[in-house]
Amino acid sequence: MPAVFVLIWSTGFIVARYGMPYAPPFTFLLWRYFFSILCFLPWIVLARVAWPMERKQFLHLAVTGVLMHAGYLGGVWAAVKAGMGSGLSALIVGIQPVLTAIWLSAMASGGGQHHVTRRQWLGLLLGFVGLVMVVSRKFVQGTPLDHVTPQNMAWAVMALLAITTGTLYQKRFVKPCDVRTANTVQLIAAAAVTIPLAGLEPEGMQWNGQLMGAMAWSVLGLTLGGSSLLYLLIQRGAAASVASLMYLVPPTTAFIAWVLFGEQITTLTLLGTAITAVGVSLVVRPAKPR
Repeated sequence: MPAVFVLIWSTGFIVARYGMPYAPPFTFLLWRYFFSILCFLPWIVLARVAWPMERKQFLHLAVTGVLMHAGYLGGVWAAVKAGMGSGLSALIVGIQPVLTAIWLSAMASGGGQHHVTRRQWLGLLLGFVGLVMVVSRKFVQGTPLDHVTPQNMAWAVMALLAITTGTLYQKRFVKPCDVRTANTVQLIAAAAVTIPLAGLEPEGMQWNGQLMGAMAWSVLGLTLGGSSLLYLLIQRGAAASVASLMYLVPPTTAFIAWVLFGEQITTLTLLGTAITAVGVSLVVRPAKPR
């Protein structure tokens, strides 16, 4: 499941490359949420899937939907649309595993149940070093801060805080329920928040084959597939371990871009990928019983 999740999630930047020239970010995401809901609802009815039993769970799912769909996706897409390079945006969002570990360690010192071991801290450090090496190829031409503005930096930081908070919130408050109904509630909440933001965008959707292909994969692959897997991984695994999988997304994206677009993969990229993989393995590997 983690391998499939990383592979699907890594296509997000590829979809952005296809769809970004023809659509404003929040309008595209609003259509993505709408089509995804239309796919989930008949599936729920035909499969006779039960909805969450408690009203409080609807609220918790709505909060995670706003954070992990509207906040994270909206922040990344808006930052890239506003001129930030994909390498720098991936690096900023890539701090998520470290923030998650810091929060869990703080909670553990205050009497919480979760604890990040020294081995996991080493893995998080190695993963981040490898991530920097992988995305550094995006900084070869010019300074990475050339196109950084207060606006796109704010969007990127919002995305980082949203995905980090959403992961921790879901792990803490959302009880296990069917992933189809859970995802539907999350998407409805995300759409409700995105509607006013999409209404402020002057640019319209330029529907063509390329944009429709990007939309189709966003719905079927990224939302129905990737988001559902992320929900299951958070429910079944430790928050730090799930967050560390995000380190593997940029290297996998680089490989997919090499296959599809012929983008160069340097020795530094391969070395960074190997270091990242070692770091993630240290984080997700179960501790040996004493």
